[in-house]
Amino acid sequence: MFQGAAQLSLDAKGRLAFPARHREALAAAGERLVLTAHPHRCLLLYPEAAWLPIRDQILAAPSFDPRSAALKRILVGHARECELDAAGRILIAPELREVAELDKQVWLVGMGTHFELWSDAGWRRQHEAAFEALAGSEPPPGFEGISL
Repeated sequence: MFQGAAQLSLDAKGRLAFPARHREALAAAGERLVLTAHPHRCLLLYPEAAWLPIRDQILAAPSFDPRSAALKRILVGHARECELDAAGRILIAPELREVAELDKQVWLVGMGTHFELWSDAGWRRQHEAAFEALAGSEPPPGFEGISL
């Protein structure tokens, strides 16, 4: 289970070193990882076994619907397999860094089955927008019975 947010730095070659606690969880998955773009201008990082069923669902969507085709191009068209190196890093391809506007400082956000990678500015915007969207409103569908 991946959870929590951490501000990290990309090195000059575009490599991201994972914190030890996440490195251990990724290594426990014992497989390759898949890194892809998300329409919100972040990147998604999945263990391959978690990504494959999602990819299959995306590919099953109608190709003639322009929105479905756009999502296929973003999610599957940008997908790249990667592995942790001996130092616990992944290399983020320049085109994926460009899509997510990643610079030196990035945010790694655990989302249970996967991670989101955000630029510093993108994460701050998304974080603030989330609080604003929920201020004074009823819980969204599916959250009614959750008690914190």
